[in-house]
Amino acid sequence: MKTARIIGTGSYLPERVMPNSELETMVDTSDEWIVARTGIKQRHVAARDEFTSDLAEHASRRAIQAAGIQPTDLDLIIVATTTPDLVFPSVACLLQNRLGIHTACPAFDIQAVCAGFVYAMDVVHRFFQTSGCRRALVVGAETFTRILDWTDRNTCILFGDGAGAVVLEASDEPGIISTHLHADGKYHELLNVSSGVSSNYSQVLRGEAYTQMQGSEVFKWAVKALGDIVDETMEHNGMQKSDIDWLVPHQANIRIIAATAKKLNMSMDQVIVTVDRHSNTSAASIPMAFDEGVRDGRIKRGDTIVMEGFGGGFAWGSALLRY
Repeated sequence: MKTARIIGTGSYLPERVMPNSELETMVDTSDEWIVARTGIKQRHVAARDEFTSDLAEHASRRAIQAAGIQPTDLDLIIVATTTPDLVFPSVACLLQNRLGIHTACPAFDIQAVCAGFVYAMDVVHRFFQTSGCRRALVVGAETFTRILDWTDRNTCILFGDGAGAVVLEASDEPGIISTHLHADGKYHELLNVSSGVSSNYSQVLRGEAYTQMQGSEVFKWAVKALGDIVDETMEHNGMQKSDIDWLVPHQANIRIIAATAKKLNMSMDQVIVTVDRHSNTSAASIPMAFDEGVRDGRIKRGDTIVMEGFGGGFAWGSALLRY
């Protein structure tokens, strides 16, 4: 059976950089406090006329170029996002058109917030196993700053915008080895946007559809869930923690990342960390971090990688792969 092997990566960050010092002028916070609690020093913010599909296109074109293929060689597009341009059509369909792909290949979005990219990797893994898929584009893209209350110091310091993409190809060589997904909606009130199309739509119309989070509770839950998913991934594959070369985690908080690395008995030198420069870019954070590790030469062919993410829902999961 063919596996889905990554053959190209790409990422994109909006031009505007917002350092912590700018937030100091907006809310009651400080650079020292933000760095100590989260590890974040800055974030990128999309321009007013820049949308999720724009970020996704930039990252996708870089991944396609790195893969050495043409957009029309793709037969599947999946975009993980919580901040689509429109209610419909999906960002994936908009992206498909932007890339000039008119071969009627499937294109759809996945919404699992910060776990969205690993959810998308699970779906593409199954497509390759069951549908004869040959080449796929998987993107995580967010304009998350659109759903922030810039007067709420508990949330506005945490998030930013960006996009990351990977191209996968059917291969006889190892690629995605296993994926592991979980969710528990019982905790939805701890991290959410409390308005949408069919609920509290008046808040959307007033431009008040904002992220809300009970930070300490989310932190505790994330540390436990990600620790457990690491154990599950290793046990499922009969692997030792020493078999893992790299951890590419969701970039939410440096303390959560460090706790997961400790669970794997990994040095932080074996962890791709971008949260200091990118902040939390939700579904985009893992593919952006992965692209950085590939392009700067740290992640090499044959390396074994664990990707893991945790987000609103709660939804969480992991993907184990050989690069």
